[in-house]
Amino acid sequence: MTRYIKILCVALLTVVGLVGSSLPARADDHRCERDIHKAENNLRVAIEKHGEHSRQAEKRRHELEDVRHRCNWHDDHDHDHDHDHH
Repeated sequence: MTRYIKILCVALLTVVGLVGSSLPARADDHRCERDIHKAENNLRVAIEKHGEHSRQAEKRRHELEDVRHRCNWHDDHDHDHDHDHH
């Protein structure tokens, strides 16, 4: 009986450990999604207000790329020109 209880405790601790370790990753994913959305919105506003090729828009594009790089996320639609060279 005690062996059965030990096995159950180990299994329960394993499951709790696996679930607990994935929580910070989910929080990072949520933060990255929020930051990317905010940077995309800032770029859109800069383009509408100052023009597509303004220094403000260029600054916002750079900020968006920085956020995407930090989050290790790349939008294939923004990089279609990269695939044309292959």
